[in-house]
This record gives sequence, structure tokens and C-alpha cells, in this order.
Amino acid sequence: MSTLLSLLDALDDRPQAVRLRERTYEGLGDVVVDVGCGGGRAVGELAAGGVRAIGVDADPAMISVAAARWPGGEFHVADATALPLDDGSVTGYRADKVLHVLPDPALAVAEARRVLAPGGRAVLTGQDWDTIVIDSDDPARTRTIVHARADGMPHPRIARRYRNLLLDHGFTEVTVEVHTVVWTDATALPVLANLGGDGAWLEEQEARARDDRLFVAVPMFVAAGTNAAGSR
Repeated sequence: MSTLLSLLDALDDRPQAVRLRERTYEGLGDVVVDVGCGGGRAVGELAAGGVRAIGVDADPAMISVAAARWPGGEFHVADATALPLDDGSVTGYRADKVLHVLPDPALAVAEARRVLAPGGRAVLTGQDWDTIVIDSDDPARTRTIVHARADGMPHPRIARRYRNLLLDHGFTEVTVEVHTVVWTDATALPVLANLGGDGAWLEEQEARARDDRLFVAVPMFVAAGTNAAGSR
């Protein structure tokens, strides 16, 4: 868990990620559930803004960390497909970097529709794991590493389906944006190591970081839609 938290923190601390998070908070209203809340940063930030923010994660250890980090939030251990919320009880639903690890992302989106009040807003955000961009002297090896990491996940390309998932579950006014997070320094190295890079490949990236020649870009997809008809 500590490795995952470190990776989440490395991503979430980037200025581009901060701006992206603020973008995803727009229009969520005054009662928001953050599904797959991890370390709870979004819940804490929303709560600090006067929102009743509810964090949900399937990992009890993550929920313990989140509650300790952000005492102003409300946190629950629960599955994304069975939220501990009444029908139509929230004005905003947010799922950030979580649908790709779920066995059935469509069930999570159906659950979002259930818990959202009429007019409520759902926001899905995350990366398409095939579209990570890394400058390297060995592009073939880099391509293999990125695709092997993607293929080890249940739904690595779910982000490109966010729009259709929302439409398929009755959401309206669906929009999609792409925001890119860029690293050019050594803070990207844990991310690269997590991809499965090792040996000479990772050594090259470490050398690039020392020489100010590292470049990593991760496009983040943001899809949003309105629950026009209420839960069903």
C-alpha cells in the first residue's frame, strides 16, 4: 500500500494534476461521493470547501490512511458497485483512477446513476494505460513495457470508453476533456519503475533525470455527465 500511496502522491502533487483535480470538482454540488478515494486528498479538499464529502474505497488500509490524513472528511469501506448511500442522495459523483481496476466498470457507472439525485453530475477521470508517452533511446523496449503494464490490468483502456459508459447508462450532456500531466525530473522515476521498467532501461531514465533530459507525459481523460432523469 505504501508504494501505491507514494505513486498517487507523486501524481497528485504535480501542478497539472492540482489544476485537473480542481476542474473535476466543478459542478458537483454540496454532497459528493468520491469513489476509489485512495489517500483521501479529493475528499479533504472538497470538505475544506464546505462540501459534505464522502470517500469510499474497497481497501480498509487506504480508508484508515485517508481518515488520518483528512479528519474533515467522511470515509467508508465499500465496493464501487454497492455504495453505502441511498438512492438519489448525492449531488456529485467522482471516480478518479479507479475504473481500470474494477472487474466490471459498467456496474460502477450504474451505481453512480442510482446514488445521484436528478440533475446530479458524474465525473470519471483517469489515464488510458496505452497512451503513456516516454522519451527513450529504446522506443521498442519502451512500447513493450507500457503495453505489458497495461495488459496486466482488468480494463487498461477504459478511459477511452468513459463517454460511452455514461451515455449507455442514461447520462446526458456528456462531455470529454483531455489534460496532460508532464514530468521532466526525477519525481517521475517511481512511476517509471512501477511500469515494470528495470535494468538498462530504468538506468537510462535515471541518467536522463540527472541530465535534465527526462520526459514523461500522461494524458488524463475526464468525462462528465448529468443524471437528467434521476436514479433508476
